[in-house]
Amino acid sequence: EVQLQASGGGLVQAGGSLRLSCAASGFTFDDYAIGWFRQAPGEGREGISCISLSHGQTYYRDSVKDRFTISRDDAKNTVTLQMDNLKPEDTARYYCAAALGVVVTTTPQLYRYWGQGTLVTVSS
Repeated sequence: EVQLQASGGGLVQAGGSLRLSCAASGFTFDDYAIGWFRQAPGEGREGISCISLSHGQTYYRDSVKDRFTISRDDAKNTVTLQMDNLKPEDTARYYCAAALGVVVTTTPQLYRYWGQGTLVTVSS
């Protein structure tokens, strides 16, 4: 059974930090790029970061660049999103997803597997 388990969300004050983790199982993790998406209430889902397989490439949406850092541990089948200097506009449910291949992308249609999401709330 394929699983992507996102965790680490919570309530934090503006300027604070959170560390999200995505634990994968049920598929060959090394063959997949992993992306993070978020969806705020009443908004569409947006891709915010992605890391290709074998640590080759990373991508960050402009709004999170220089504040968020994505990394992966293929030995543990996990991807981490370190989020620093959080802002109220970062409030959303955060999802991790897996896309087969080497391309760094935030096109949702290219992602085969999705996790259930973890809620991040940033208070002002």
